[in-house]
Amino acid sequence: MTPVLYVGNRNYSSWSMRPWLALAWSGVDFETRDVELDADGYGEGRIAAVAAVSPSGRVPALDVDGVTIWDSLAICEWAAERAPGAPLWPQDATERAVARSLACEMHSGFAAIRDELPCNIRRRSPTPSLSDAARREVARIDAILASQAERAQGRGPYMFGRRGIVDAFYTPIATRMRSYAIPLGAAAGAYRDALLEDDAFLRWESEAQASWKAMSRGDAETRHR
Repeated sequence: MTPVLYVGNRNYSSWSMRPWLALAWSGVDFETRDVELDADGYGEGRIAAVAAVSPSGRVPALDVDGVTIWDSLAICEWAAERAPGAPLWPQDATERAVARSLACEMHSGFAAIRDELPCNIRRRSPTPSLSDAARREVARIDAILASQAERAQGRGPYMFGRRGIVDAFYTPIATRMRSYAIPLGAAAGAYRDALLEDDAFLRWESEAQASWKAMSRGDAETRHR
């Protein structure tokens, strides 16, 4: 059976975007199904439609022959193992470990950015006033994105030359930097633009635009894993 990836609102659900990009880049055949998040239990893992497809009550979730994988990084790891020729992780062991470190840092960190700059692909706003914590996190993001030029070593525009899981994890951050007009250095800005010009992201963005509707429970990122 074709694996099914359940995702939330494409304009807001950065967690859903990440494994969708990794799966799209992997070449693995999969189906995408949208789950309505603007419902009772929003933000608490208690939406009935989500609980029906994910044991954690959160999306994304990937159904593989009746087995559910309900964490965005775990889904990406599944895709990497399913399509080793992609490759979604760097082939070099040391580079692969660095890429995993970067993906895990994004997976578990940057709480202030998530709170103050919620994912909203459609939004374009002036640069907001940020807390000290958020400014420190933006500086860290700038340093991470700028590091791609050295890591790629002329091999391509992505973090390790070819697009992979680490790039999928930083694409939602690239959308935030654009949405809120967050200044970045030249190298970081070039990497941001490469992510936002990727053909798979443009397909996701197009669907986000086509399916968008205002959420009654607030214009904020859905917090999933």
